[in-house]
This record gives sequence, C-alpha cells and structure tokens, in this order.
Amino acid sequence: MHMTMTTFRPHSGTTIAALALLCGVMLAPQALAQNVYLCVDANGRRELTDSYKNGCKALDIAGAIPAPAQAAPTRRARTATPVATPTDFPKVDNAQQRARDNDRREILAEELRQEQARLGQLSAEFKGGEPDRLGNERNYAKYQERVVTLRDSITRSERNIESLKREMAGIK
Repeated sequence: MHMTMTTFRPHSGTTIAALALLCGVMLAPQALAQNVYLCVDANGRRELTDSYKNGCKALDIAGAIPAPAQAAPTRRARTATPVATPTDFPKVDNAQQRARDNDRREILAEELRQEQARLGQLSAEFKGGEPDRLGNERNYAKYQERVVTLRDSITRSERNIESLKREMAGIK
C-alpha cells in the first residue's frame, strides 16, 4: 500500500513534533501499524509518506505501533495446556464449602420468596390488564402509563424469579 499525502507548507516555527501530530491525526487508525516518513524535496516542500525514499526521515509518533519487519507468522494450532493451581492458593475444605453453599442457598431462597410475594402483589394490582383507576388518574393517559409500568414490573419480576431458580439449581 502506498500513500502519499498532499504537500504541506508549515508556518515558521512549526516543529517536527507538530508534523508528527498532524500525521498521526490524518493517518490514524490505518497508519498506526506503519512507519511514517517526512520527505523534503529540492524546493523545500515537505511530504509525509508511508514509503521510504532517499533522504526521508522516519518520524517517531508516540503511541504508534511499529510495522512488523516481516509478514506475520501463520497461525499454529493451539494446544490446551492445563494451568496448575499455585501452591499458595487458599483452599477450602469440603465441610466449609458445603456450609457456604447452604448459606448461599438460604439467601437465594429468601430472595425468591420476596420476589414471589412482589409478583403476587403486582398481579393482584394489575387485575389481568385492567387495574382500578386511582384518584389522581383522571387523565386516561396517566392510567395507561401506570398499566404499562405494572406490566413491565410483572415481566421483570417473572424474569428475576426464573434467574433465582436457575442460580439455585446450579448450587451443588
């Protein structure tokens, strides 16, 4: 790939760092993996390019990834190597793990009971899609908004119950 940028005539006092920044902005992100060269011709015109020419100077752009020296190696089949557990890794005996699992199961069971109670309250209030209108719902749009909110809350509660049951089933 050969890219040549248009001629750039800097104002007096412009440094190579400013050119490098300009180059980084203009060539990013494609050029981040390429070398960038600053070339000056006989007339003093500066040119930024990705291909080396005689008399060009390589720019060091902060954060740029240098281009690889050769083509990337072909992919090799990865073999799964077992990872050894470090010797200083904390271990829990079976009795303590069972106690932790029981505590977790009790906490999840309590959350499940609370969520089921909440679902019962929401379902009773929802009344199959026709909840009672409240005194502050003289405007029918407010009533419809509350119906939608109740329906969404019921759906969320049902999903929470399913998730809690799945999590409880996964405890050994």
